[in-house]
Amino acid sequence: MSKYRNGTYVAFNGMGTTNPTESDMKYYGLLQLWNKSNKYDFTFSDSHDKTYSVADSSKLATLKARLLERLRNSKHILLIATEFASINRGLLNWEIEKAVEKYGLPIIVVYPGFEKITNTNSLRNRLPAKLLEYIDNKTVKTIHIPFKQGIIEKTIADFSVHTPPKYTITTYTEEFYKNN
Repeated sequence: MSKYRNGTYVAFNGMGTTNPTESDMKYYGLLQLWNKSNKYDFTFSDSHDKTYSVADSSKLATLKARLLERLRNSKHILLIATEFASINRGLLNWEIEKAVEKYGLPIIVVYPGFEKITNTNSLRNRLPAKLLEYIDNKTVKTIHIPFKQGIIEKTIADFSVHTPPKYTITTYTEEFYKNN
């Protein structure tokens, strides 16, 4: 197990395309923009920037090895949960499986298009099958939040493998949203 676990591993369904408008890649791009721009008070240590990049033509074994290295150095996963996230395509379920079973990472689930998340029951249709399985059998720690810059930054700082949520499913309270 790596001692250097300070990265945020961002996971999303890329839908097998390099066109960000056709997948959740656009939200990852927005996180990167916030992180790299001086216009925003937002920073995170992106696990995907810490290893060599992988070309689209790379073999699956090479890609998985690189992703495992990134997961090993991460303190949590930030999962972008849209209608695409539940589609069983690509490596998303595999990434979640390795994160939970191999590295014990908590998962910060972010939902674009919401002002607050206080009840996750109606959002289950946005979750990948593997995450639902882990939530149902209580083998993962999750916190569910809206895709809002300040809330994401606070959650990244507060929830990690070093300080996981107390429950399988956690949300912020109404009081939190009034004050943030």
